[in-house]
Order: sequence, then C-alpha cells, then structure tokens
Amino acid sequence: MEAVSVAVCGVGPGRSFVYGDGAYETASIVKVDILAALLLQAEDAGRRLTARERAYATAMIEHSDNDSATALWRSIGGADGLDAANERFGLRDTVGGDGTLWGLTRTTAADQLTLLRQVFGGDSRLSEASRRCLQGLMGRIAAGQDWGVSAAADGSAWALKNGWLPRGTTGLWVVNSIGRVTAGGHHCLVAALSNGSATKERGIALVEAAAREAVSAFRGSASPRG
Repeated sequence: MEAVSVAVCGVGPGRSFVYGDGAYETASIVKVDILAALLLQAEDAGRRLTARERAYATAMIEHSDNDSATALWRSIGGADGLDAANERFGLRDTVGGDGTLWGLTRTTAADQLTLLRQVFGGDSRLSEASRRCLQGLMGRIAAGQDWGVSAAADGSAWALKNGWLPRGTTGLWVVNSIGRVTAGGHHCLVAALSNGSATKERGIALVEAAAREAVSAFRGSASPRG
C-alpha cells in the first residue's frame, strides 16, 4: 500500500506544514545529510574539503553516485557520525543505516525540513561557504534526475536531491524528493517522502503531486519569507 508524507515551509523563520508523521527510508536523499555532516566536521577541524572529497561530493549530489556516497559515509564515521551531526542540526527522528547501508537511514518529512533549513536558511550550524557548496550542487542535478519537488517550482527555479530504491523484501519502491523551489515569487522548502509504489514512475508521480499540492496550500495560507 502506498504511503506519502510531505512537509513545506518558507526559507526564513515561520510556520511549517506537515502531512503524515511516519518514518521512511531515505534512499539517496541522505546524500545531502552526508555532505552536510562532512562539511560540519571539516569546519570543526578548521579545514576545507580535500580535492578528493570535493570530487566525491559533486558526483554524489549531482549524479547520485553511490560509490562516492559510500566513501564519504565512511569518512564521516558512518551512522555514528551522521547521527552526531544531526543532533547538532536539530533532527530528532533520523537514524543512520546499519554498516554501509546509508540508503536505509530512516527519517521523517519534518526532519528533512529541518535539514533543508540548515542548507538554505541563515540560522544554520553550517558556514555560509558550506551552505553555498550544498546549494550549488543541488542546483546542478543531472538531467533525468531533476524530477520531484521541482514539479512545484516556476520554471527552473529549484535546487533538490532525489532518492529512489526498490526494496528487495517487497519489490515496492521508496521514492523521495527534498529541496527548495520558487513558486509565485516565494522560496519554499519541500520534503516529499513515499514508499509502497509498484514502480519508480508511480512513486515519482506520487511525490510530485504531493509537492505541488503542499506548496499550493502553503502559499494559500501563509506568506513564506526569504
């Protein structure tokens, strides 16, 4: 049975709206979290990312390269490193996947909004340079991977990361999308998580419909800042 949860807010301080409070496997949207954790650790150490780390980060976000994600997952200390960073970011219901199974990290739509505020908001644990790094990569997603919350944007005004994963136990798909969109002149942060779809395409349609409806409802009931 298909399930979906969606959350939306403005970039600045203000209300957020969440539909559904279940926990979902992240699939590849966790790659944003992995890079945020790496950047936070680098800031703590007073250093910049190495050339290799930058190459891994670019491949991981822009092309959703899994080998690069595994390398950086190990670099941050796996689930322990991710969970420690997320505690500082304010994520309350996200738990890193076992071993190298970063794609089985579990999260909620509300937590993903909290992460997006760290990436796109001004009140962040991350430096401006780290936020620009993440924002730039999420704005250059490879063709064919630019579906999802972008469906709620006006034209090409979006920055996102998607995740998709067929579960071996059920044959059903996890399909997720998180990011910032511009609609009606307003910047909105959106997280749409789903599972139980029979095909990847059906999952994409589900999260795109959820994102469009959430942004439309949010714009109709609030005045997003930013």
